[in-house]
Parts: sequence; structure tokens; C-alpha cells
Amino acid sequence: MEPIEEIIQNTTEESQTKVDWTKAWSTKYPVLAAYQKEVDIPRYAAEIRRMLTDLQADYGYSEQDAMLVLKDILAHEYMDNRPRKTKKQR
Repeated sequence: MEPIEEIIQNTTEESQTKVDWTKAWSTKYPVLAAYQKEVDIPRYAAEIRRMLTDLQADYGYSEQDAMLVLKDILAHEYMDNRPRKTKKQR
């Protein structure tokens, strides 16, 4: 974990904006390269924008902090509620 933490600490906002994260992660998760043609993005984007706006208004978060909080909640919700694989399922 230390190399990952070091990379995070040494990554600037400017360098992050130069990375196409969807393209980078789609090599591992192909759905990221395909969903734009399948998903009703405006529907989900509107709900996400509403949640971001609510977090900003309710807790006084900046837009970036609201995004980070929402992203963390989403990750925890996924990890805490996904089906657990048993040894036989692997």
C-alpha cells in the first residue's frame, strides 16, 4: 500500500486533469468503455447533481468535497452490500 499512498501524495490536481480516467480504467473494466452508448446518462447525472448540491447545502461542503464524500459513500455502499464469494464460486 505504501507505493500507492506515495503516488497519491505526489499527484497534483494539474496532472490528474490530464488523465482520461475512464480510458485508463477501461482496460481493467471494459464496461467503462461501453456504458456511454447504453446508459441514460442524463437521468443518472441529474440525480448525482442533486445529491452533490444537497451535500453542499446541508453540510457547507465545497463542490470537490461533496463529490469526494458522495464517491466514498457509493464505494462503501457497494462494498458493504455486494454478494460475498464463497470458495466454490471462485
